[in-house]
Amino acid sequence: MDAANHRRACLAAMGVTAWVPRAASAAEDLDAPAAPAPTAGVSTEPAPDWDSLAATVAACQRCELHQGRTQTVFGVGARRARWMVIGEAPGQEEDRKGEPFVGRAGQLLNSMLEALGMRRNEVYIANILKCRPPNNRDPKPEEVACCEGYLARQIELVAPQIILCVGRIAAQNLLKTQTPIGKLRGQRFSYGPQQVPVVVTYHPAYLLRTPAEKRRTWQDLLFARRVFEDAQA
Repeated sequence: MDAANHRRACLAAMGVTAWVPRAASAAEDLDAPAAPAPTAGVSTEPAPDWDSLAATVAACQRCELHQGRTQTVFGVGARRARWMVIGEAPGQEEDRKGEPFVGRAGQLLNSMLEALGMRRNEVYIANILKCRPPNNRDPKPEEVACCEGYLARQIELVAPQIILCVGRIAAQNLLKTQTPIGKLRGQRFSYGPQQVPVVVTYHPAYLLRTPAEKRRTWQDLLFARRVFEDAQA
């Protein structure tokens, strides 16, 4: 399959036809005021490099989730990526394989990235939690607090030029807000002392259940690309 046809296939997976124009909208208005930057989590474990951080996470018993895990799900991708994708927590398949975003939701995430011209191995993908919550329930605040320093250190090491938050849980925890995801979409936020741009969109698993939202997600991705390009200027 040539590049043009491959991109059309990725767009089709997103529910978007290749000829859809990029319409200007309020969601793509970079002049909108940015929300206050959240305070980055502070790691309580010495983690000067990737190997020591990964070893610390693999042995972590800070919360009760370690009791039911098969293994921790650290993260995957390019360790000096320009784009970083942050999701909620591992599911059953992720817990089994030790890798975030596998299965159908992972395939859709891959299509979302490829529609923007990127491969999965060109970005870095991580979750708010490193262990699977029982029955895929929402993370508890104390569980998020235990993992917060790990994620903060990953972001520091990757030094991304943009963070794409997928899903309500990821967005609300990273940005320290209770604002519904529908109101977080279409805005440019910032994370940490480096003021890394953050854009929010729906989780691929939600899109599998609600395919009508794929078109809005495509607009979010276009907006994220504009934010990224603006940061390069």
